Amino acid sequence: MRWVQTTAWALVFGMATVPAWADQLPSSLPVPSSGVIGMTRDDMLTADFWIRQAAQPDRVLLDAPAIAAQNRQLFQRDPSMRDLGALPATLSRAQVEGWIKGLSRLPKRPLYDDKGVRVSDATLQQIGDQLALDRVPAEQSTRYGLIVRRSALRSFPTDLRVFTSDDDTDIDRFQETAEFPGTPVAIVHESRDGQWVFVLSPRYSAWTRKENVAEGSAIEVFTYVDKAPKRVVTGASVATVHTQERPALSQLQLDMGVAVPVMTDHPADQPVNGESPYTSYVVDLPVRAQDGKLSFSPALLQRQSDTADHYLALTEANILRQAFKFLGERYGWGHAYDGRDCSGFVSDVYRSMGVQMPRDTGRQLGSPVLTHQTFHAKDSHDVRMKAVNALQVGDLVYIPGHVMMVIGHLDGESYVIHDTTGIGYRDEHGGLRQVKLNAVSVTPLLPLMLDETHSYVDRMEGIVHVRP
Repeated sequence: MRWVQTTAWALVFGMATVPAWADQLPSSLPVPSSGVIGMTRDDMLTADFWIRQAAQPDRVLLDAPAIAAQNRQLFQRDPSMRDLGALPATLSRAQVEGWIKGLSRLPKRPLYDDKGVRVSDATLQQIGDQLALDRVPAEQSTRYGLIVRRSALRSFPTDLRVFTSDDDTDIDRFQETAEFPGTPVAIVHESRDGQWVFVLSPRYSAWTRKENVAEGSAIEVFTYVDKAPKRVVTGASVATVHTQERPALSQLQLDMGVAVPVMTDHPADQPVNGESPYTSYVVDLPVRAQDGKLSFSPALLQRQSDTADHYLALTEANILRQAFKFLGERYGWGHAYDGRDCSGFVSDVYRSMGVQMPRDTGRQLGSPVLTHQTFHAKDSHDVRMKAVNALQVGDLVYIPGHVMMVIGHLDGESYVIHDTTGIGYRDEHGGLRQVKLNAVSVTPLLPLMLDETHSYVDRMEGIVHVRP
């Protein structure tokens, strides 16, 4: 799903025959004081630098009708995507149990909390009991709602953060992803304590706190989703204006690619939550009432915030500008830390241009709709290098559990931007040097090593081309 560098891979891949090209010499690229190989110029950390390298940075790769057609195909043909409007009016016990059991499986390996203390079997049993599978009815009506705030989606109905090591608290194994204000969901089950709901979103199914969802009718939910015009968030994130009158809508975080309806008929001389709207857009946002029901309320989004009145054109220049807005953001497994992980990063970038993508690396690479090239163990180094040399801006390169976005070529080297925990490469003595990054970073592709014997190129699983 998302990548964490681990020596366990060396144990897995070490079973295979080491390819002839694995015994690589140290890269000739310079290593600056940061330790990030090949990154010797500050301007390489700007989108404008890479835009200048592109031959046709403003050429439209897919126009809006083509993107809309691809998105329709994605929801029709990709099993990881879900058209909530196509759900049956009634859900069976088998369906609901299948969704929950498919995700909520307690691991058998030891887990540790954020203090490094091993999580007891009794605690895990209590968490498992919260699934309340014995309460799933034989049949139930399909219920809908809207996400009202940036919400963690979890594999179990618990806030307990768990880790596979007692000294590393970066990767919470119960964290799956996040959803954003205005996202429609189907509500299919409730935890035993009544504090969590299991929801289906258009590209995920998981547990979230009940307070994150406002329940409404199918008509209310889908009418809101289809409302136009919309304001599209084109910054890494923006926030609504502070308001004492509506705390639930005060400084509400909206991430890149989120699109919220604009209330064009709101009187320009009438305050919104105590403030004149003349310097802001009046947007319509879902609100959860005390009884959990859905309502809607206006909020203000400053005109100077990084938003647009339509999705950005899909061009190389826009891909680069959008990707670099996340540069330096802390790596966040499953969108934790108000950030994102490698697959969340690339999907959020493309969402700002209207392009929908599956959430996880495997699902992105395996999508029957997205244009992709796959590689197998039998593929030679020359075959892989031919593909690397043909990479274009915005192409997505996949190694086991990780995805990188191509930003261009410089002096014969391919460069990528990716949300990564760290990189490794051979130092001047031929040893493997590892550099912890934990951030959206720019690096060259070719010198990076997956483990002691395999480069990223050696283990490249595929490339997705988000263009014709």
